[in-house]
Amino acid sequence: MAGAIASRMSFSSLKRKQPKTFTVRIVTMDAEMEFNCEMKWKGKDLFDLVCRTLGLRETWFFGLQYTIKDTVAWLKMDKKVLDHDVSKEEPVTFHFLAKFYPENAEEELVQEITQHLFFLQYGDYDPSVHKRGFLAQEELLPKRVINLYQMTQEMWEERITSWYAEHRGRARDEAEMEYLKIAQDLEMYGVNYFAIRNKKGTELLLGVDALGLHIYDPENRLTPKISFPWNEIRNISYSDKEFTIKPLDKKIDVFKFNSSKLRVNKLILQLCIGNHDLFMRRRKADSLEVQQMKAQAREEKARKQMERQRLAREKQMREEAERTRDELERRLLQLKEEATMANEALMRSEETADLLAEKAQITEEEAKLLAQKAAEAEQEMQRVKATAIRTEEEKRLMEQKVLEAEMLALKMAEESERRAKEADQLKQDLQEARESERRAKQKLLEITSKASYPPPVSSSTTALPPDAPSFGLMGESPSFDFKDTDMKRLSMEIEREKVEYMEKSKHLQEQLNELKTEIEALKLKERETALDIVHSESSDRGGSKHNTIRKLTLQSTKSRVAFFEEL
Repeated sequence: MAGAIASRMSFSSLKRKQPKTFTVRIVTMDAEMEFNCEMKWKGKDLFDLVCRTLGLRETWFFGLQYTIKDTVAWLKMDKKVLDHDVSKEEPVTFHFLAKFYPENAEEELVQEITQHLFFLQYGDYDPSVHKRGFLAQEELLPKRVINLYQMTQEMWEERITSWYAEHRGRARDEAEMEYLKIAQDLEMYGVNYFAIRNKKGTELLLGVDALGLHIYDPENRLTPKISFPWNEIRNISYSDKEFTIKPLDKKIDVFKFNSSKLRVNKLILQLCIGNHDLFMRRRKADSLEVQQMKAQAREEKARKQMERQRLAREKQMREEAERTRDELERRLLQLKEEATMANEALMRSEETADLLAEKAQITEEEAKLLAQKAAEAEQEMQRVKATAIRTEEEKRLMEQKVLEAEMLALKMAEESERRAKEADQLKQDLQEARESERRAKQKLLEITSKASYPPPVSSSTTALPPDAPSFGLMGESPSFDFKDTDMKRLSMEIEREKVEYMEKSKHLQEQLNELKTEIEALKLKERETALDIVHSESSDRGGSKHNTIRKLTLQSTKSRVAFFEEL
């Protein structure tokens, strides 16, 4: 009994020690995940679990977002998950999104980007798969953009498919990077906008991004009126609804602005602190963690380079084997056609020879019959002469018969001679026909003696040349043993690949400019919005986001603070 009591006590103790949990749903760009979280977990515990699940190491760009009464908020790392103002109804939902954006994606991003891009959805272009109409059900562009141009849905599909095919064979990481390089040059890239008022009460927009703080007119979110880079800002704080910005130069007075909601102030402060930290971090030497990540990324890139080279070699050998197979099949078909034609010629020759032989035999019999008739005519003529009657009448009749007999004999002789010539010609034709028959048989023998036509290669299995290199069993991961010489060679290849990539990137930019010029003629000016007009005017002036901000920061910080106060 004591043992049973002890067992029950142990079970009860174990049951009490089990932590209470709640369910969290994480929504990413591509999927949804659910986790059981302990009640005591802080935001960092949940965020780290999500990052480990996604295999993400560049965690500083991302966060878990939720919504409070139509206001966006981010999960705080040092605060318990359930202490946030989130719905207590399970599962508690957060969105895993980019919270901060790099200044230069090409230089800052180490891992492959896990965005939901066109390339990732469809893979490389394959004409046998991506046929006309495969994009018919896709929302290729916002309806506002489609309505802005005199181009039908089918015209956009055709243009996008054409570009898709033109960039066939581009590596996935290159495609992702080109996408981000285009995105990061857009005026609204990575900017979070907030409604504010300066001390005069003027309604303005505050833009917070990787470069600094920007002040906009509410009607124009593209071109800021004034900017303050992060390296000019020493401190940011707020009290109630009032924000205070302290410039790095202590001789310059602080400047202030008001926002409408307390929750918005918290969000502004979070974004300012995070962006400022990343801004300063980029301008310092890489931490040990980032150095390790970059070293691993270089090694991974070297492995991928070798893998791409291996796949390229295999693809080349497969294409060569397919070309050889097609050539053998074509040659086999050609030989079969030649054999069929030779056999038909042989049959025609045999039929012609049989006909000529039969005709020659008939001609010989006719010639013999004509010769016999000529002999009989000669005998009749001699008989008539022997028994001729002496009377004039009989003599005249006799002469007439003799003349007719002579004419008949002459005609018979000519006919006999013609028939004899015809028989000689037919014998000659027969000899030629038999010679043709002999040649046809010889040709057929030559064709059929070219034995062992190579069997056609099945489309499901492609033969490779006997000297093709082996890369291990199917499904087995190749192993790599890097030596100093290998690393030097790979470094040179990576550098060469980088140069090629830069050339491709330049070519892509030129193509983009050509496309803009081409579709500009199809734009419906009357459907342009105010932002469309501002963007077009800026583009016509050759302006860009970075050039605009650079011009705005040419003036001193003090003059820009004064300008802001007077807006």
